[in-house]
Amino acid sequence: MTVQNINLNTAIYEDLKNRYQKTTLNKKELAHELGVSVSAVNNYIVKGYGVPQYKKLGDAKNAKVVFPLPCVADYLSNVILVA
Repeated sequence: MTVQNINLNTAIYEDLKNRYQKTTLNKKELAHELGVSVSAVNNYIVKGYGVPQYKKLGDAKNAKVVFPLPCVADYLSNVILVA
């Protein structure tokens, strides 16, 4: 990880933390950050790619899924192109 990537990751994390005032994002919030629909996030989860690491809260098929902010920041810092 380069210094520039670490700085970007930290900046993204701080921005998310300040805007959401919590430690995880739900599917709707992640969809907003990625600029896609919630159904696209659901499809990415099923396919196993296109989303940051997540935690499923429970064993049920429709259990709530949350995305920890550090994982979201890391994912975004790796997919954002910096000029």
